[in-house]
Amino acid sequence: MTDRPVTIAVAGGTGSGKTTVSNSILERVGSHNIAYIPHDAYYRELVDIPLLDRDIVNFDHPDALDTALMREHIQVLQAWRPVDAPIYDFTNYMRLKETRRVDPHPIILVEGILILAEPSLRPLFDVKIFVDTDADLRFIRRLQRDIVERGRTPDSVITQYLQTVRPMHLEFVEPSKRYADVIIPEGGFNTVAIDMVSDRIRSMLRSQSASTIQGD
Repeated sequence: MTDRPVTIAVAGGTGSGKTTVSNSILERVGSHNIAYIPHDAYYRELVDIPLLDRDIVNFDHPDALDTALMREHIQVLQAWRPVDAPIYDFTNYMRLKETRRVDPHPIILVEGILILAEPSLRPLFDVKIFVDTDADLRFIRRLQRDIVERGRTPDSVITQYLQTVRPMHLEFVEPSKRYADVIIPEGGFNTVAIDMVSDRIRSMLRSQSASTIQGD
């Protein structure tokens, strides 16, 4: 194949519904057509920081993520080659020894809070989506997720939200909305917008397939 895969960004604040939107796109377009890359997997390891102090690190600042490695992996996938993406353990704040093999597909779906805030990533995206959800709903979802999935206490989640999550959202995430091609209000509940986006992606996929056949 000579045409590069169509590369799609799904951004938005914490708890906005990015993952729900991404999963809806995977379901509608077909996971067999999509290479899925979450920015969360590329957090830097905190092995040099005592475990008890790791939950006070600012995970919502761009420097907390190894974006250079993610950019490299996206470019490798765009060249129709597989990558071994990291797997991050949010309980211990470190990468697992195991990796996740991601094979190239006609669609690359990249998800993350800060992906539109990163100047080095934006040129790689053909479609840029921002999932826009009210702050109170985002906080409630984050609180529930961190308690259930990441073993956090309510007090630690609230402290982190006030000290880093909210300030970083206002400084980096919210301004990045200006770079979006499509803004989806209400996150995963907005089935009309998700259907429209999915239809557009399927259309791009058909165009790519037709171009490949003509090239052959």
